[in-house]
Amino acid sequence: MIYLITGGERSGKSGYAQSLALQLTDNPIYVATARKWDSDFQNRIDRHQKDRDERWTNIEEEKYLSKIDFSGKVALIDCVTLWLTNFFIDHKNDVNLSLEEAKKEFLLLAEKENTVLIIVTNEIGMGVHASTEIGRKFTELQGWMNQFLASKADEVVLMVSGIPVKIKG
Repeated sequence: MIYLITGGERSGKSGYAQSLALQLTDNPIYVATARKWDSDFQNRIDRHQKDRDERWTNIEEEKYLSKIDFSGKVALIDCVTLWLTNFFIDHKNDVNLSLEEAKKEFLLLAEKENTVLIIVTNEIGMGVHASTEIGRKFTELQGWMNQFLASKADEVVLMVSGIPVKIKG
């Protein structure tokens, strides 16, 4: 089962995803995909970690999610935007190569049996048009990956102002 939780910044995606995971199991796995770029980002990571208690198993993995054993587990992956950023930076802003590698990695992940995946992503293309070429490239990458993930997901929820709106499933 694959759930995709999408929405804008501070729309309630992570909170909803965590609540869903705890409804499905007493001991979910939380997979953080963020790189620690600077102290501000570390503060964001610290805040997210405080949102989870001892029921959670926390794993940090920047790119290769398929190497984690999720067998028979409920896993929350937070988030696709940060995960894609890692491919985008490592591939020197090459949208096609980043998308290809991310799709390949996701398909390996989706093959895992008896696994529930809850995937958090951002709808960054719904906001202001990026003013830089690199920003526009990344917005395209994110949009294409979101479409791919939504096509594979059993259920898709759009978070709007803290309210979940089911759009698939």
